[in-house]
Amino acid sequence: MPKTNPIKDPFHFHPELRQLIKPFRDSFYRSITTEKIRAQIENSGQELQIDFYEDDIRERLRSEALSQHTGDLYVFGYASLMWDPAIDFSEVRRAFAPTHQRRFILVDDKGGRGTSEQPGLMAALDQGQGCEGLAFKITSEKVDKETEILFRRELIAPGYLAVFIPIEIDGTSQVALTFVADHEQPHIRQDITRLEQIRYAATGRGILGTSFEYLENTVVQLSEIGIIDPDASELLAVARNYSIPQKATP
Repeated sequence: MPKTNPIKDPFHFHPELRQLIKPFRDSFYRSITTEKIRAQIENSGQELQIDFYEDDIRERLRSEALSQHTGDLYVFGYASLMWDPAIDFSEVRRAFAPTHQRRFILVDDKGGRGTSEQPGLMAALDQGQGCEGLAFKITSEKVDKETEILFRRELIAPGYLAVFIPIEIDGTSQVALTFVADHEQPHIRQDITRLEQIRYAATGRGILGTSFEYLENTVVQLSEIGIIDPDASELLAVARNYSIPQKATP
């Protein structure tokens, strides 16, 4: 009888990541929809401020992003996608994006982790001097289904652009789909000051939780995966000790 090939272990290259990455079937983001987010905001009593993408627009953006792609697909994760990818991947690899970096420049004032009264802060991938992350491979026959899920998660509303960027895996050059900061959107703040970053990270709060929890979780998860981000660690340390300035009494 001919031998059958065993199913390849997605963690073959990095077994240490097995307990650090949430199984895709357990992820909230696997079934995220605009309707679910609208319901969450409505139940929270907050005013709906998010300008969602319509499904047909999101699908057009997905089609355009993948128009030149064939075969298996690498997806580069730099923040929550690393520990909660919500996609059915066949392989995960440590990867380095040499032309981009993780930056805390997304100001959330739409209700997720901040409001217009108390803006929050989240990470985005921007052009820069390099970013360590993880690359998830999706086999060719699953690309359509898994990217539909991925785009619903990452492009539920404007903020990011879906692009292919160069990455390095064990010294070899590859290209990967990822989501970078869209500088046409006003909540992507290249000009954000350090004081604003600290205040937003320390005080932002929305239906998904606080910005401080987001930042703390990011630093902890990066550390557990084996990635040290000095900028994020310093921001967390300062935000932890932040105290809201008191207004002077007349």
